[in-house]
Amino acid sequence: MVPMVLIGTVVSHLFGASVGREGTAVQMGGALADQLTHVFRLRREDRRVILMAGISAGFASVFGTPLAGALFGLEVLAIGRMRYDALFPCVVAAIVADQVGQAWGVVHTHYVIGEVVPVQLWSVMAVVAAGIVFGLTGLLFATATHKLGAFVKRLITYSPLRPFAGGLLIAVAVWALGSNHYIDVDKYIGLGIPSIVQSFQMPMAPWDWLGKMVFTVVSLGTGFKGGEVTPLFYIGATLGNALAPLLHLPFGMLAGIGFVAVFAGAANTPLATIVMAMELFGPEIAPLAAIACIASYLVSGHTGIYHAQRVGHSKHHRPLPEEIRLSDIKQFHAQSESASERKVTLAREEK
Repeated sequence: MVPMVLIGTVVSHLFGASVGREGTAVQMGGALADQLTHVFRLRREDRRVILMAGISAGFASVFGTPLAGALFGLEVLAIGRMRYDALFPCVVAAIVADQVGQAWGVVHTHYVIGEVVPVQLWSVMAVVAAGIVFGLTGLLFATATHKLGAFVKRLITYSPLRPFAGGLLIAVAVWALGSNHYIDVDKYIGLGIPSIVQSFQMPMAPWDWLGKMVFTVVSLGTGFKGGEVTPLFYIGATLGNALAPLLHLPFGMLAGIGFVAVFAGAANTPLATIVMAMELFGPEIAPLAAIACIASYLVSGHTGIYHAQRVGHSKHHRPLPEEIRLSDIKQFHAQSESASERKVTLAREEK
């Protein structure tokens, strides 16, 4: 699995697909950690802990955020629930992975957010409003990616043809929009790190976040291999950049908050993203970033970019079965509604 995922991601980047790289790192970390359970003949109940540690290591090594990586591994498997018996393994794995990367000379992108406004009533209200928008954006991204992926699978049954069709569609879009003076389509393909850095420094086109989302949804939905996190960072940073003048907040600060908050809503990992904001941008952004990340997490509902993610504890009062996968929630609601309709029908017949 590991070589195929790695090769698929490299090929996706070579052909300009709008995908990230952390998905591969997380999968590789989890897969390699899983092999340790066979080598050392670990107990079945220890397998989940080892997988979480591998995920933490993969995330931390890609972004240079060991504490956020540790929390990501703890949060991502089940919404609203963490296993504290995995805390020490995840922290150690994330720190070691980050140190190994530094020893190999890996350099991570440095983001400068500039001014951070004080925590006051107006700034809190503005950040709450932005957090709601960020959460809805994360919900839109996750829903669109899964729906397009399901549609393409029904339309093209032979899986190797899906990336080919997606590549043609992206190539046509780049060619058609290449001569447009208002849309710089080159910014929407590949990782887009330069555009993310730019969003912290100056105003950008207010539609850049949407352009990146469209190209990323098409890339992932048609079967290109790669991650969602870096594109979500791009979408969040450029959306924050666009919202900054409307909310009278500094470009760099709101770009930084959007950077983590959209991902918080799409991945359902609010604590990891709050800590990530502190590791990347400094501790002074923590209060406002926390408000935005939590608002985004709550607004995004029980959707997410990871379909296998389970619900450990429901976000809202509407009950959901424990350990239900996000991919099964729609079916559960449909069955619940059918059962309710049958009860109403039976009650009417008894009368």
